[in-house]
Amino acid sequence: MTFMPRGFDLIMDVDVRLTVELGKTEMKLKDVLALTEESVVVLDRMTDELLDVMVNGKLIARGEVVAQGDRFGLRIVELVGQDAPTAEVRGAA
Repeated sequence: MTFMPRGFDLIMDVDVRLTVELGKTEMKLKDVLALTEESVVVLDRMTDELLDVMVNGKLIARGEVVAQGDRFGLRIVELVGQDAPTAEVRGAA
């Protein structure tokens, strides 16, 4: 059962954007324009690392990809607390 503060039900129908970030990389525009159907783009994340789950750009959880039938899904592995680093800070080098 999930705890919901009093009055929280007033905003339960607000639309938000949920994003799952597989990884990222930096490329020169000429390299982006040279991408083809067979191109492989190497990302900054290892295959055993969890994916970032964000709501409206704010990191809220981490998870892993699962297959559900003929679709991909996401299994939430950990919820991020308020004192956890943000995705921007974690990804900065």
